[in-house]
Amino acid sequence: MVSYTSYFIYRRAENPLQILKFRSIFFFSLEATCWQTYGTLRHCHSGSERGKNQKLTNRVGLFWDLDNKPPNSIPPYEVANKLRIAASSFGVVRYMVAYANSHTFSHVPQGVRESRKEKELLYRLENKGVIKPNQPYRCKVCGRKFYTNDKLVNHFKQLHESEHTKRMNQIKSARGSRRVKLVAKYSMKMEKYKKAASDILTPKVGYGLADELKRAGFWVRTVSDKPQAADQALQSHIVDIMDHRRVECVVLVSDDSDFVDVINEAKMRCLKTVVIGDIDEGFLKRTADTAFSWEEILMGKAKKQAVSVVKNWKDRDILKKLEWTYNPDEDKSNFNLDDTVTEASEDDNIEDTTCDEVDDAYKDDRGSWWELDSDDDATTRQSGKLSGLSVNR
Repeated sequence: MVSYTSYFIYRRAENPLQILKFRSIFFFSLEATCWQTYGTLRHCHSGSERGKNQKLTNRVGLFWDLDNKPPNSIPPYEVANKLRIAASSFGVVRYMVAYANSHTFSHVPQGVRESRKEKELLYRLENKGVIKPNQPYRCKVCGRKFYTNDKLVNHFKQLHESEHTKRMNQIKSARGSRRVKLVAKYSMKMEKYKKAASDILTPKVGYGLADELKRAGFWVRTVSDKPQAADQALQSHIVDIMDHRRVECVVLVSDDSDFVDVINEAKMRCLKTVVIGDIDEGFLKRTADTAFSWEEILMGKAKKQAVSVVKNWKDRDILKKLEWTYNPDEDKSNFNLDDTVTEASEDDNIEDTTCDEVDDAYKDDRGSWWELDSDDDATTRQSGKLSGLSVNR
């Protein structure tokens, strides 16, 4: 009977390329399945960044209140990466969560509207031949060059968008292992298409906030349009993670004072708390251990300041371990102070009796100690001692 290990070694020696092909297909399909399930792959620390974070034992949770702190005119993908980099300075980022209602995802900020109008005017002038671009527009999928943006958009929609639609239909219609193989086959093309589409095509709804945050690694949740619905959902999510002890540091992106109770709860559980917001004198920032502004996050100042913050946290933890608190009830139960007091009183009585006996033994009738002996008394006493010695001999 041949064992599984010997058979596997035999097959590997017989056809090693087939084994390598199987391994590549398996892991590639597993990665593609994760991409399909979660929309994007989670960020993993690698290289020098991983070596830096090995010393940081804190597990960090990044929670974003999009209703209160949307990116507005700043590109969402850029803001999400800046937040992730700043949060990684406090430890290893385990959770990146963003909550908002449907209105936040469909709303287009005023700055984005103005920039779109300027681009439309520029594209019209290009079509009329009034102005020419300094560099031709390049398709990020196939690499073709175009001298007007409208030609690039038409090319992208007619060719690449239709191909992407066909691929998605094939994946949806497939089942079982065939679906896994198709996802593994098209995963790189679909990722490349999504990156190019975010720059070339204008989003049909909103300005691509949800898709860009998912591409950056955030877990995005849409709640109902009721007031305070996103705040309540985010608070319950934070409390659930704290109950299961999945993080040691909570990073909250919000200016809403309704999160004060959650921050206080995290501090009572000895968790580190960080708040990111624009209101400098807000009660939420004063409650947290440390706070940063939106400008400090975007400029990278928060990452530099986080080094001193983490050092202060370590010093505080060491001092807490060295703290000594006096608890009289605990000391009384551990050391039995009543027994020690009674034993000490008995020892004092014994010492008193022995001292009296010793004093009585050494008493003599020579009078008071302050009276000096005369010379005659000293000579008689000395002669008495010498006669006593001679008799004893």
